[in-house]
Amino acid sequence: MEKQQNHAFSADTGKLLKLMIHSLYSNKEIFLRELVSNAADAADKLRFKALSDGSLFENDADLRVRLSFDEEAKTITISDNGIGMTQDEVIEHLGTIAKSGTSDFFEQLSGDQVKDSQLIGQFGVGFYSAFIVADKVTVNTRKAGDDASQGTMWESTGEADYTVANIEKADRGTEIILHLRDDETEFLNDYKLRSVVSKYSDHISIPVQMFKEAVPESEGPDGEKVPAVEAAWESINKATALWNCAKSDLKDEEYKEFYKHIANDFEDPLTWSHNKVEGEQEYTSLLYIPKRAPYDLWNREKAHGLKLYVQRVFIMDDAEQFMPTYLRFVKGVLDSNDLPLNVSREILQDTRVTAKLRSACTKRALTMLTKFAKKNETEYNAFWNEFGQVLKEGPAEDPSNKEQIAKLFRFASTETDKADQTVSLDAYISRMNEEQDKIYYITADSFNAAKNSPHLEILRKKGIEVLLLSDRVDEWLLSHLPEYDGKAFISVTQGDLDLGKLDTEEEKKEQEKQETEFASFIERTKKVLGDKVKDVRLTQRLTSTPSCIVADSDDMSTQMAKLMAQMGQPVPDSKPIFELNPEHEMITKLADMADEELFAEWTELLLAQAILSEKGSLDDPSEFVARINKLLIA
Repeated sequence: MEKQQNHAFSADTGKLLKLMIHSLYSNKEIFLRELVSNAADAADKLRFKALSDGSLFENDADLRVRLSFDEEAKTITISDNGIGMTQDEVIEHLGTIAKSGTSDFFEQLSGDQVKDSQLIGQFGVGFYSAFIVADKVTVNTRKAGDDASQGTMWESTGEADYTVANIEKADRGTEIILHLRDDETEFLNDYKLRSVVSKYSDHISIPVQMFKEAVPESEGPDGEKVPAVEAAWESINKATALWNCAKSDLKDEEYKEFYKHIANDFEDPLTWSHNKVEGEQEYTSLLYIPKRAPYDLWNREKAHGLKLYVQRVFIMDDAEQFMPTYLRFVKGVLDSNDLPLNVSREILQDTRVTAKLRSACTKRALTMLTKFAKKNETEYNAFWNEFGQVLKEGPAEDPSNKEQIAKLFRFASTETDKADQTVSLDAYISRMNEEQDKIYYITADSFNAAKNSPHLEILRKKGIEVLLLSDRVDEWLLSHLPEYDGKAFISVTQGDLDLGKLDTEEEKKEQEKQETEFASFIERTKKVLGDKVKDVRLTQRLTSTPSCIVADSDDMSTQMAKLMAQMGQPVPDSKPIFELNPEHEMITKLADMADEELFAEWTELLLAQAILSEKGSLDDPSEFVARINKLLIA
């Protein structure tokens, strides 16, 4: 060792290092990711430089990173045969923090995001994560192409200063020796190191190697001889990022196996989309749709998202910034070349880049599902049964894509009269009457309640298809999806049912005639019911039922009121509109009834029946029963 020099860190660099170690890094094991990533970067730089000067390889073009440990000495060594550093570069790069000064460093973190992001990838910043587990770090390095005598040693405890000295180093590249703290010896373990590399650095392009001890010749269970295996360095990472391979080079089985690896799923995926984008932004995405919903699908607070890589280096498991909550079931990988990160590589900055990537990944997932639904109707219906209610959160969360999201929806309808949700909005529109310009629907507590609702009577008679909605989320969904393909959604239980051109001139004339004939009857009914209802009117929506209640177009629907009540939310007080079917025998008899007391009893009974049919319950069931009994014996 020659010409040893001591260099002092700036006065409060020790405090800064403690901040980095204990605040910026939330997971201790990522020190290995940082150091392996830096080593791989050094190898990539050498490969690039060697394109114009092959002598830099020094007759060793087999680039690799090697990882070893010494349990007795309590050290971990990460070495590479990459570009290496001169002494001036060691002082510059490993002194990044000290050179900048603490105050300047913080200004960079909170200032220009471009400069901030450039701190990542510089050897100096990621390098200091070594002090998470080490109380002393030694670096031995030599620049490729320099003489063996031009090696440099850098050593520090991460406190007040660091030491630099000239050393003899036969091999080019860099060797980092971590002297572990007494409480960090868990990393002095072959399995532990291999698993950390597999988790964080499996797909970087440079082989990461560990030494495998020799296995002597042995005898097999049947007496045969098992040959000896020589000691050797073996690669512990795949060194190939599957998503960076050309699609034409990959088989379906490889895609499926990779999905099982990243999703921890034993089943094959339903479908996937592999996409590489070049230009203003460069990134690769590989997105998968699972077949089955996970047990925690409805836990919106659980971390979800894509596995994020930057230049093939793993950054985080659940990067939720790139996939909206309503697509939380989508699994996959996003690898960006220019994604800005903060100094710890663990917290994404909210920038235009992340916003654009989120938009692109969302559109890719929706397009993938749309194509799959078109080609595989049966399989898509099975997918809808698993994930449909989650997708229904989409229009509220992502209004810019609500039309494309709605294209994926499936509903039950009067076309099939089955509970299976298989009818798409496009299919509904394709069957619409030429004069029909609205999408009609009904919401209810159950499919049977929707299917058998009296509100459907006139629509069934006219052959108009109605969507039968019985999921709790449906009422809330349609409050955020007022129309689709230019056609408004209309509830058949709310407001005056205007069928527009679907009513003939003869029907309209008959309605006007009935309004005149039953005018006095309507007034009698209003007088009896008083403030129990908002209004009383004749209706054309009923054919076989005498009466029903509907909500005014400005009031909250019955289903929305139920939903809010179940959630413990205050429900605004509103009165129903009482509608009567003038063609029903009970109504015509009631209109001719002279006994005012009996008229009042029957009117109250009809209102209670309508409320029970619509809401499924009454405020005072005993009063309803007593009234029926009274009329039965009258």
